[in-house]
Amino acid sequence: MALTYLHTMVRVKDLEKSMAFYKLLGLKETRRYDSEAGRFSLIFMAPPGQEDAPIELTYNWDGDDSLPSDSRHFGHLAYGVDNIYEVCQHLQDHGVTINRPPRDGRMAFVRSPDNISIELLQNGDALEPMEPWASMESVGHW
Repeated sequence: MALTYLHTMVRVKDLEKSMAFYKLLGLKETRRYDSEAGRFSLIFMAPPGQEDAPIELTYNWDGDDSLPSDSRHFGHLAYGVDNIYEVCQHLQDHGVTINRPPRDGRMAFVRSPDNISIELLQNGDALEPMEPWASMESVGHW
């Protein structure tokens, strides 16, 4: 039996806010489907050069009040990054809370505007621990 990965879907409450967040991570919109009859939009976003591994943002035009305020039922998305400190600083500079700072130079967690947990992992070996990250406390949960 052949199996091909297609995408991971997450529902979003505020499409523009969610897309802006994923763009901060470096994802680009690869395709979009708007259903007038179904009153929803599907936006696929992926890292450049990895269009075959997208995340699908599902947005219901009339709202989606059944979404929990804390999406812990969904594990997390994980992305490898070339410099975890630079990525975390970039996100923080744009108002994203670093829930689990990269104290070890290897791993960090942030949350999307819809409370989807995003794991950031340093590509290759961990970077040397450095401030302010090494002594930064965790915030909330991830």
